[in-house]
Amino acid sequence: MKSLSSLTDQQLVHQYVEGNTEALSTLVSRYKDKIYTSIYLLVKDKYLAEDLFQDVFIRIIDTLNGGRYTEEGKFLPWALRIAHNMCVDHFRKVKRSPSIKTSDDRDIFEVLNFNEASPEQKMMQNQSHDRVRKMIDMLPEDQREVIILRHYADLSFKEIAELTKCSINTALGRMRYGLINMRKMMVEKQIAL
Repeated sequence: MKSLSSLTDQQLVHQYVEGNTEALSTLVSRYKDKIYTSIYLLVKDKYLAEDLFQDVFIRIIDTLNGGRYTEEGKFLPWALRIAHNMCVDHFRKVKRSPSIKTSDDRDIFEVLNFNEASPEQKMMQNQSHDRVRKMIDMLPEDQREVIILRHYADLSFKEIAELTKCSINTALGRMRYGLINMRKMMVEKQIAL
């Protein structure tokens, strides 16, 4: 029998539904960084992101246990859609939208996997990531969301369009204008990465 890590998402879901809880653990560890990062970049609060991350997996487990999962072979986009919707629901509950402001919190980089580097390389890498994140934070919400979903969650433009309920061309346009705006910021502020 294949090890769980070599199984597809669809096979892991099937194994979990059949009673193998380790299959769900494999799925969680496979996608936890992408899901948590996309939540964190939308809510900009480590503790809130952790709470929403747990809520996302509770919803996933409830859906799988209830036999309502129908996204055959598309687990990550489905899970990210749940995460995105939970973030939107959170902001609706508190009757505010995500603000576009710069954050000095560097906790996001604890989540991302980097190869071991020297302390100098780590410092330079963190500074570059921090600069990029600050520029992303200054973008309009729709542009920021597409860039986060594309580059941090690694979604296709088709998946982004479905998730954000817009056309593929709109998603592409938002990405294009977001990148143009980031280039302008780099020139205006003379930012070197």
